[in-house]
Amino acid sequence: MNLRQPNANEAVGTSNRSRNVVPMSGLCTRCVDGCKGNCDIWLSSFRGREVLYPGPFGEITAGADKNYPIDFSHLNIQGYAVGARGLPEGTEIGPDTAVFSAVNTETEYGWDIKVPMRVPIFTGALGSTEIARVNWEHFAVGAALSGITLVCGENVCGIDPQLERDHNGKVSKSPEMDRRIETYKKFHEGYGELLVQMNVEDTRLGTAEYVASKHNLETIELKWGQGAKCIGGEIKVKSLDRALELKKRGYIVLPDPTNPAIQEAYKAGAIKEFERHSRLGFVTEDGFLAEVDRLRDIGFKRVTLKTGAYSMKELAMAIKYSSEAKIDLLTIDGAPGGTGMSPWPMMEEWGIPTFYIEALTYEFCGRLKARGIRTPDIAIAGGIADEANAFKVLAMGSPYVKAVCMGRALMIPGMVGKNIQKWLDAGELPKTVSKYGSTVQEIFVCYEELKEKYGERMSEIPLGAIALYTYSQRFKTGMQQIMAGSRNFSLASVSRNDLMALTPEAAEVSGIPYVMDAFREAAEDILDA
Repeated sequence: MNLRQPNANEAVGTSNRSRNVVPMSGLCTRCVDGCKGNCDIWLSSFRGREVLYPGPFGEITAGADKNYPIDFSHLNIQGYAVGARGLPEGTEIGPDTAVFSAVNTETEYGWDIKVPMRVPIFTGALGSTEIARVNWEHFAVGAALSGITLVCGENVCGIDPQLERDHNGKVSKSPEMDRRIETYKKFHEGYGELLVQMNVEDTRLGTAEYVASKHNLETIELKWGQGAKCIGGEIKVKSLDRALELKKRGYIVLPDPTNPAIQEAYKAGAIKEFERHSRLGFVTEDGFLAEVDRLRDIGFKRVTLKTGAYSMKELAMAIKYSSEAKIDLLTIDGAPGGTGMSPWPMMEEWGIPTFYIEALTYEFCGRLKARGIRTPDIAIAGGIADEANAFKVLAMGSPYVKAVCMGRALMIPGMVGKNIQKWLDAGELPKTVSKYGSTVQEIFVCYEELKEKYGERMSEIPLGAIALYTYSQRFKTGMQQIMAGSRNFSLASVSRNDLMALTPEAAEVSGIPYVMDAFREAAEDILDA
């Protein structure tokens, strides 16, 4: 059984000519001389490195489609006919109090100073990709309205066209970073926070010092990598001048825009775009602890870490070092996940999948706990897009996992709302939307709820933000229903006992009891009484 079909995927704009394909290579069983395309190898023969990346850049997000042997569909949620855990102390438990609308979906994270969130989800890193930039207002205001954390990803200062640097090469002015932070703060109400993420180039540019001094941010996030890739972040630029400027700022830019041959190829129209890459980080325990101390000395109250689907060794490093550094939130990103731009072969074939890496995370946290070592609050990322799988992640990682980091699933509402506004303005609502109405008030089920709260400020809220809030409310309601069915009325009461494994393989990897074994002893006691 092949877990993916290589050599053709819509993400990179390729397809097989034949309906019959060799599973291992992805080549058509009959490769014809004179074929007009359009597999990966065929297109790569004249567009080369461009075929590595999903596209068109800035207009899409992409998620890998490799079908792993075990994922969260191999778990089911337990349901019970009695009990109610997690209701407020003193509540008389019964059918009038244990209703699903009474479920508290709030969570919090932090070593000493906690950050509350209204629902246990937050955005993936929305950094220097074009799709993050053009939709930022929708994402930022929507996250603030929803009461969740928003991650402003790496390289935002570094690619800002209006970036100004001081005589030491450090950021002195970044209007794009200013815009991003100020947009979120406009509607922030104490739930969630804005995290600015830093990679190698951000550290060299002094991004942390800039956001601390100008914006008084309380939290900064270090980054080791992400589920989609272990190499640094990428974007594309279409201008030779822009490519030269980014190279001047210290980025790796390919093809090399300073090469005369490349410049001629650009002028001739053969090279249509350049890639900007970040550098690989190199992690040591002493270096990591020193950097965390440096960031706290700058003034940050909290320091978080985002790491990717590296090997088991790096996972152990992330958990242990984060424990020593008293990291406030460790986000562990499993493969495959999605991205605005990452090499497609790496997205498909690199890293430990989310199910497996969470199983390892639980095991490693348990080992440290047995030694009396406190571990940081943890979030899991990597392909989670609904409340059922989010519940499974929280239960499987209990008591260590406090939230789920969601990438594309929280970007989609922002883009949907933005496009509904465009369609309304142009009088071109598609039938999929117009069947619900022809005005904003008719289309958005949460519009009047927000209007009652914000009144005249509704004019400051873009439709993409209303859409993200509307999705978060659907997520909350769905989570409340699932939690009530498992008799959990707060997230603190959710445990691994609320899950069963549907296959022996899933049970072996996760440690969750197989469906034919879960609660067997209790059931037999009832039968034998």
